[in-house]
Amino acid sequence: MKDYFVDLHVHIGRSSNGNEIKRATAKNLTFENIAFESYTRKGIDVIGVVDCISPYVIEDIERLIEKGELREKKGGGMEYRKGQVLILGAELETHEKRGCSAHSLCFFPSLKTLKDFAKDITKHIKNIYNCSSICRLTGQQLFDMVEYYGGTYIPAHIFTPHKSFYGNCCDSLLEIFNEKSFEKIPAIELGLSADSMMASQLSELDGKVFLSNSDAHSLIKMGREYNVFQMEEPSFEEILKAFKGIDGRSIKANYGLDPKLGKYHRSYCLICDRVIEGQAPVLKCPVSEKHQVVVGVRDRLMLIKDRDNPRMNGRPPYRYQVPLEFLPKVGPKTIDKLINHFGSEMNVLHQATFEELAAVAKEEIARNIILSREGKLSIEAGGGGVYGKVEA
Repeated sequence: MKDYFVDLHVHIGRSSNGNEIKRATAKNLTFENIAFESYTRKGIDVIGVVDCISPYVIEDIERLIEKGELREKKGGGMEYRKGQVLILGAELETHEKRGCSAHSLCFFPSLKTLKDFAKDITKHIKNIYNCSSICRLTGQQLFDMVEYYGGTYIPAHIFTPHKSFYGNCCDSLLEIFNEKSFEKIPAIELGLSADSMMASQLSELDGKVFLSNSDAHSLIKMGREYNVFQMEEPSFEEILKAFKGIDGRSIKANYGLDPKLGKYHRSYCLICDRVIEGQAPVLKCPVSEKHQVVVGVRDRLMLIKDRDNPRMNGRPPYRYQVPLEFLPKVGPKTIDKLINHFGSEMNVLHQATFEELAAVAKEEIARNIILSREGKLSIEAGGGGVYGKVEA
């Protein structure tokens, strides 16, 4: 049994031919670049790629297979250059009858099952070539389709105020899914503005695994949140076993931003253009009740929680970390220098000592990396689509 770094939410911006796959993402965020960057620089062992139902992406995957750089694993998933494992999936936006919409992650064990699902879901997408992420299904209907094709369904960034079930659709997932389907959902994704302790205030999630994923829209943001899985090998089947905690497989730890660094942690007034201070839940702007407020994750949870004290119930620890790009005075050149010296970003964040770091970067930077590792940095909370920041 071995530990693996796992990030199950990375987007594709463009195909290798330059076709747009997802808006508001980096142009160099191609399937192959994701595989190569995570393999050579990030130190992430398993990446979940969530725009693979696009016909352009399927073409890229098949091209890499023909070149011999990508092959299917026996236990599910794709292996890149005999080192990196990619899980094929999609993030899809569904629409509920109450007029809200939410995002979900759907993963498949093989290219064939992904292609079969993509062919079927095309009937519910306006134009899969222009946009492969918005469908006309409800959450329950999407769950049923994913299950039919042997996939795994996971609600995405489940507390964020836009495009999530708890954030803007429901107070309970049982308002969206029938009991049988709800029981089969193995995990939920926390999102950047929440952690395990916050989510554990909802008793209905006691049987669900919590995932901390990056939701990366650029190469540098891969691995800003991730999980440590204990598995026999990195594959689709082993991930499912880890979800269920069987045969010695497990999720050993979640690594994520301090929720205050997330873009939607606290309520934010769009007119005043600032986070609204005060004890949660904050639902209105103190300047004027007419001002438009984006309700923060912490504030929303205060409304829907059914217990005050989190019950971790044997859950793995949630360890705060700050990605290198979030640290004061750390730019691309310093990041490159650190990664080139220590081999990967994971080695910088987890392994390097203060003395080793200080020999490569400034002492202040080395100190902040260690303080980040210990969860001791001072942070100004984010909200309304604006990241929090580490106070220098």
